[in-house]
Amino acid sequence: MENVRNLFQLLSRNFGLLNEQCCDNCCGQEISLVQSHILYEINRQHQPSMQEIAGALGMDITTFSRQVKTLVDKGLVKKTPHPADNRINILSLTPEGLGIENDINLTVNTQLHSVLSTMTDFERDTVIRSIKLFNDAMQKSTSCCLPPK
Repeated sequence: MENVRNLFQLLSRNFGLLNEQCCDNCCGQEISLVQSHILYEINRQHQPSMQEIAGALGMDITTFSRQVKTLVDKGLVKKTPHPADNRINILSLTPEGLGIENDINLTVNTQLHSVLSTMTDFERDTVIRSIKLFNDAMQKSTSCCLPPK
């Protein structure tokens, strides 16, 4: 049997390098990989709370709060107290944050398209279906600690 862990180590490392290069090169700002994930999730969800984004990323709230503070200080994220509960902060992207998120998204999608374009249509469809299937299985698994979907 193939060394499955080795396959995932390589995939994770290669995808991490792809993302890291994007964050270094695409938007003219020093955005860490973690910060790019935060921007992505804020953009993906509708008026998320800090707890929702931290949970989606599987980050503890203290570490997450420091990252958000950095993004707020850079003018990329806005924190707004929830109208019904001041203990909850709602996150949103500023216009500059949205522009950077769009730049990162375009760069990553271009890189992924480039990688996938080396495959036949059948291979590409198989890879995408397999990734979806594997992500679903990981979400259903009780043997590891993954953030909720």
